[in-house]
Amino acid sequence: MAEPKVLVIGSMNMDLVTTTSTFPKQGETVMGETFSTIPGGKGANQAVAASRLGADVTFIGCVGEDLFGETLIKNLHKNNVNSDSVTKINGVETGVAAITIAEHDNNIIVVPGANDQITPTLIEQYEQVIAEHDMLLLQFEIPIDSVAKAITIANKHRVKVVLNPAPVKQLPVEVLKQVDFLIPNEHEVSILGEQLEAEGISLTGLATKIIVTKGKDGVLIYPNEIVPSFAVKATDTTGAGDTFNGAFAVAIAQGKPIAEACQFANAAAALSVMKLGAQAGMPTEQNVYEFLKR
Repeated sequence: MAEPKVLVIGSMNMDLVTTTSTFPKQGETVMGETFSTIPGGKGANQAVAASRLGADVTFIGCVGEDLFGETLIKNLHKNNVNSDSVTKINGVETGVAAITIAEHDNNIIVVPGANDQITPTLIEQYEQVIAEHDMLLLQFEIPIDSVAKAITIANKHRVKVVLNPAPVKQLPVEVLKQVDFLIPNEHEVSILGEQLEAEGISLTGLATKIIVTKGKDGVLIYPNEIVPSFAVKATDTTGAGDTFNGAFAVAIAQGKPIAEACQFANAAAALSVMKLGAQAGMPTEQNVYEFLKR
């Protein structure tokens, strides 16, 4: 079977990761244990996840003309992601995410930098690239108008769209209706539901299939089908959601039914939390199938 062609449009960040035993309270200083610079950004993370899981992946994004930008592009190459559509922006820094890991959880501050330069005009330049793919995967770490433009172009060319609405923002309802699969977490689905209700629409009123990620409680195929998660010892939960989204997009592009795609994505996410770093723990397709057999 030919590899599914997955296009990811989204953010690229350098993750500045500090581990410590406990989160500092407001105004408090605590001693850290380790510090690392690790390639990240929800868009790039999802692209790497999809590539490792068997897709032919192309990435559209922006970086600054700096060392972080060069490192992030090299990392895409290393993970067999086509970066021909990554634009270097002069005079703007590459995006960064300051991540603190403690108590088996994380806190994250994102500075978008060059990611904010992914404009609707730039998206329009890649219409033919979008049209050539089986699946478009998007998140909300780039300007919302650009997300809307990409969805509209994909819909025009009958390319399926998976949207991970994180961090949650308001997307026009007419655009949201063009999304095939919406993958929020519990917090995000609550806010999206409120936004839709304000416009007189319910979540069940969308033709979009909604997949709600619930961490250790598995996945809800809205409104009432649960796909259980896998119990593993978590080292770092950073990037688990991105792994799930990348895996789900690949599975759907391969023609798997939704419940089976969720199980595959749950397994990939479970494997990802067992190592430090958003991308370091992302499994291969073989890893996932071996895990599912066990």
